[in-house]
Amino acid sequence: MTRIRRQSTIKGPAITAGVELHGGAHTRLVIRPAPTDTGIVFIRTDITDRDNRVTSDPSNVSSTRNCTTLRNGAGVEVATVEHLLAAIASLGLDNLYVDLTGKEIPAVDGSSAPFIDLIEQVGITPQPAPRRYVRVLKEYRVEQGDAWAVIRPAERLELDVSISFDDPAIGDSSLQFTPDERSFREDISRARTFARMADVAALRRAGLSKGGSLDNAVVVEDGKVLNPEGLRYADEFVRHKVLDLMGDLYLGGPVLAHVRTHCGGHALNHAILTQMYADPDGWRFEDYSGPASVDELATA
Repeated sequence: MTRIRRQSTIKGPAITAGVELHGGAHTRLVIRPAPTDTGIVFIRTDITDRDNRVTSDPSNVSSTRNCTTLRNGAGVEVATVEHLLAAIASLGLDNLYVDLTGKEIPAVDGSSAPFIDLIEQVGITPQPAPRRYVRVLKEYRVEQGDAWAVIRPAERLELDVSISFDDPAIGDSSLQFTPDERSFREDISRARTFARMADVAALRRAGLSKGGSLDNAVVVEDGKVLNPEGLRYADEFVRHKVLDLMGDLYLGGPVLAHVRTHCGGHALNHAILTQMYADPDGWRFEDYSGPASVDELATA
């Protein structure tokens, strides 16, 4: 991502609502400005009898089954945060309150694009504090069966993602991507979450994907895409994996690293972050004091 000198938030409330992908309930979401050094804080407004604030932090991840779920010390959870966090990451936002009337972020269309549109409608404002980056200092590798992930030092965020699925509609594909706001919007943000029809049935038996439909996911069966409109990108599947990885990485804030994953998912993404953040010699916080970005100069 383009290095940004100052922290930022949004200019006013941004509001949307929709069905939860897994829970199936209708949820209202309000994104609000927050002061410098707040980070991304989710607030469960439907809970009033205990601490209802859940901070975006890798140490708060409680589950990675089919989505990334965060939990605070009072047991309050917020699920499916990755698509919203990917949008927030791409826009360079640091400080936000995210109010929710339920456990899960609305699925909208299964991608990050609606969240980008929502935030841009209200606008972004720089804040009078330096932006803090996570600089990776060492190389780490994790393996989970045939899946693996590697993170190593780099001067900017660089992603290299490959996937391999038995269903020929998905198949094997890979993508190398160096994100910035424009490239993410055009090349990644519209990529939707996806599933095989057989997996959808299993998820619903397990109490998941209650709100999943062809309106918020790409579904494949026996080599065919079941969505009438087809794919948004020829390689939409691997692009959505890039989107998920960006969202999961942003749990700890903007990262300066080269990240490569093969056959990964939320569990693998969390595993590599856990290994890295557990080593105090493997990373450090770093304020950026270089020249302002073009967007910062335009809003100064």
